[in-house]
Amino acid sequence: MLDLVRDSTVGGILNHISGGRILPYADQKPGYQPPNRYRFAQSTVRDEKALSSPASLHSPQDDLELGKTKTPTPANSDSAVSKEAHLSQATVIDNAVDPNLVDWDGPDDPDNPMNWSFKKRLTVHLALCLLTVSVYIGSAIYTASIPGVITHFHVSPVVSTLGLSLYVLAYGIGPMVFSPLQEVPAVGRRPVYIVTLLIFVCLQVPTALAPNIGSLLVLRFLAGFFCSPVLATGGASIADMYLPWPNMPYPMALWAMFGVAGPVFGPIVGGFAAQAKGWQWPIWELLWLSGGALIVLLFFFPETLGDTILYKRAKRLRKLTGNKQLRSASEIKMAQMKPTVIAMQYLVRPFQLMMEPAVFFVNLYVGLWFEAFPLVFVDLHGFKQGVSGLPFLGIVVGALIAAIVYVLYIYYYLNPKWMRQGYLTPEERLVLAVVSGPTIPISLFIFGWTAKRSIHWIAPVIGASLYIPGLFLLFQSAIIYLPLSYPEYAASVLAGNAFVRSVMAAAFPLFGRAFYSRLGIGGGCSLLAGIAIIMIPFSYALMKEGAYLRSRSKYATA
Repeated sequence: MLDLVRDSTVGGILNHISGGRILPYADQKPGYQPPNRYRFAQSTVRDEKALSSPASLHSPQDDLELGKTKTPTPANSDSAVSKEAHLSQATVIDNAVDPNLVDWDGPDDPDNPMNWSFKKRLTVHLALCLLTVSVYIGSAIYTASIPGVITHFHVSPVVSTLGLSLYVLAYGIGPMVFSPLQEVPAVGRRPVYIVTLLIFVCLQVPTALAPNIGSLLVLRFLAGFFCSPVLATGGASIADMYLPWPNMPYPMALWAMFGVAGPVFGPIVGGFAAQAKGWQWPIWELLWLSGGALIVLLFFFPETLGDTILYKRAKRLRKLTGNKQLRSASEIKMAQMKPTVIAMQYLVRPFQLMMEPAVFFVNLYVGLWFEAFPLVFVDLHGFKQGVSGLPFLGIVVGALIAAIVYVLYIYYYLNPKWMRQGYLTPEERLVLAVVSGPTIPISLFIFGWTAKRSIHWIAPVIGASLYIPGLFLLFQSAIIYLPLSYPEYAASVLAGNAFVRSVMAAAFPLFGRAFYSRLGIGGGCSLLAGIAIIMIPFSYALMKEGAYLRSRSKYATA
């Protein structure tokens, strides 16, 4: 696992400062001989040091091998970015491969995230899950502070609730900036995660010490903005380490469970702290949790984006061999793209894709939300602030049941079907969304109409626990369906999905209390249940007609 520390932020800093002597990569170790094609592909610049280095020495056999090769293809040629070149082994030279193209050293290259050991992938995966729960809990943990904020700053419930809504809204806006940045080979995923998490941790101090409500709200918005990368692209980081199918759904389900854990445990953890110590203490707890996650990630979270790993490898090999023409495929592709094209692809396209019929429907469905727990368990059943969060544990039970169902479905049905057919259409991933869809309105009806003083509080808890299986399975279907339907624009599609979900989730708390006060708990939940029922036939239609919609789109695969 030493290579895990080497690839981490701390390991990278030590490696850079020591010139590769501490925690070296294979190409930095004494006696390393780069593949022949890297050493002998002629460059326009070779300094004297490179020519005299051991890497520049070669045997007569090397000359014989070189003589068998054809003239190297220019680094900016179309063949350099072809699929064949990208999948090539670095030890093979033929006229279809650019000898200056830095690629994986064969299919078993240990630096390829898909070839990492199970322990290494599990460690990275759990670090990613820790990061997810550490920042996702920041939305729900604030709900425990709302009563104290009302009293301390003498503001209305709606104004104090803005601290929750702005946080949620901001982590929908953030991915529009950070998701494209992560796809830049020279940047990658790890620096974005680490830098934004560091800023997030630092923001908790002035938030807890905010002198007025304006400062508090601005700081909450900034915190949500900087915590957003993992919430939108954590799935992409998991995909970096696993083949899209059949292995990816299992770790994706585990990551989603941690995503559920944040909002569930936030009111519990924050409730007891706010009840005992005041409204600032949930914020201090968020500081401790996210700060601990930052320490773990600094030592045990490597880069997972293959393009960035190859970019850094090419950079090291240029220094080692003196061959300035060595380039990774992603460098070549980015060099050929105009700034206007990059801006269109990364900044404008997420909004364009949100208007795609299939994307818009999935985003709208996943965005359904409800927030009546405080009204039911505090106002009706008289729970104290700390105890009022405990009913959220029923959601954990529902999430565990949903995860088990999902894994069994993938293992016993979908994967065998994939092995028989050799492929699966994106629409075949929507079956669970259709089947689980009715659990959402059923849950809302049970929760809403058992929310009475005359009925034991366990009844609405059971109703709430049924909500998560439907939402969980719908969300899992969506995050698989959308990237498979729009594979070239997966980051943009998922960023748009996060944006729509966050806008809806941010808006509802602002009018949620008035909504339920006007319609009643039963009436409000029934209205939401009716919307969910209307969505069910649309999800079925998407499963049946999705291929036709994709054939009409210029972005989707046919």
